Amino acid sequence: MSHLTSAGVAGRIEDLYGAPLADLEAHACGQAPGMLSALLGMHGTLALAERSIDFHRDHLARLIHPERQVGRHEVSHLLDGVRRLAEAVAVRDVQAKSLDAVLQSLARVPAPPSPAVPASPLPAPALPCQSTAHSR
Repeated sequence: MSHLTSAGVAGRIEDLYGAPLADLEAHACGQAPGMLSALLGMHGTLALAERSIDFHRDHLARLIHPERQVGRHEVSHLLDGVRRLAEAVAVRDVQAKSLDAVLQSLARVPAPPSPAVPASPLPAPALPCQSTAHSR
């Protein structure tokens, strides 16, 4: 099964918004929560799950190294490591599937065409509480 990676998601977000991820993250910090901040949050969770998978896989590999004895004490560590690895894989799979669905539903909106002739400024409307008669 092919998984959408955090690097792949980052590229798709950059394509969608037309800017590098670091710039988008900086921009999102000063904005109200919206689609961009949601995508960046999901991307962060996916990246964290990927790092967790790597960490727990490496930890398990050290625990079951051929030159190492596996005793009663190590068995509990093995089981805990396997559980944590399975949790990280589950989080990664859910995040990747959700992100893929959201990103497929979004499309980059083309920039509106710039007007050929600049529009003339409209006169400011008179406020209803102000009179147009001159005061003495």
